Amino acid sequence: MSTTVKRVYGYLAEFESASALYKAAEKVRDAGFQKWDCFTPYPVHGLDHAMGVKRSILPYFVFFGGLTGFLTAITLAYTTQVVIYPTVVQAKPANIFTVPAFFPIMFELTVLFSGFTTLFGLLALCQLPRLNHPLFASKQFHRVTDDGFFIAVEARDPKFSAESTKSFLDEIGGGNIELVEDDNK
Repeated sequence: MSTTVKRVYGYLAEFESASALYKAAEKVRDAGFQKWDCFTPYPVHGLDHAMGVKRSILPYFVFFGGLTGFLTAITLAYTTQVVIYPTVVQAKPANIFTVPAFFPIMFELTVLFSGFTTLFGLLALCQLPRLNHPLFASKQFHRVTDDGFFIAVEARDPKFSAESTKSFLDEIGGGNIELVEDDNK
């Protein structure tokens, strides 16, 4: 007879309102927790600041993706229209000074590469696609899309302790505190 040992994901605590969640997020941030998140049925203005979330690095990825598209367009247009197969249109020269003819392809590839970088960079930063999340097994988490306000503190956080984390969440106003276990190993 074998028993399946489930790994602990963390604690999930419910809060009464968006303002209670906001104040609790500030307290969790100030307590020094690093691996935690807030879940709400709608966007709460300023919650990212209350959580201490830093600005995303995605804009840097997008900039370099657009720059790559721009350089690809210049290389592609110059190589094909000037070096490999010079196209003379209305006696205009086929050299580097015909760059205005390359503007449409430069614009299009810059936008295309930026768009793809945004999509795939966002998916990578959010660690998606993820087919299942341990919080989906929670008995109360399904309410997050309706009227629930939750904070989840993960067990992989350096400050996590089964007893002290639960009592901390209780102190800051968390209700229905639930230990969430991860079925995936």
